[in-house]
Amino acid sequence: MSNHITIRKAEGTWVVRAGGAILGESDNALELTEGDYAPVIYFPREDIAMAFLDPSDQTTHCPFKGDASYFSIVTKSATLTNAVWSYETPKPEAARIANHLAFYTSDKLAVEQI
Repeated sequence: MSNHITIRKAEGTWVVRAGGAILGESDNALELTEGDYAPVIYFPREDIAMAFLDPSDQTTHCPFKGDASYFSIVTKSATLTNAVWSYETPKPEAARIANHLAFYTSDKLAVEQI
């Protein structure tokens, strides 16, 4: 694996909340560290309430992970546009994050270890 990216099992249990709703909880999350960026928690897709997520047309490209697709979170109180991303077919060096979702945290969206 590239020295630029490190992926390991995230210790403990992780939860993601948006608009007062718990979108998911996982004991199987992954922690991805990339360069000097803060670590990002990736949740297994099966641990997330996908009914709250709507696919968007947004895409980005990372030279280390590949092409990311995005989702917006729709809750009773708000729509958080492009707040979730996923590497559907990541590059081989990042293959462990396939079928996982990551979230942009904000005052309306929290990713926390419990």
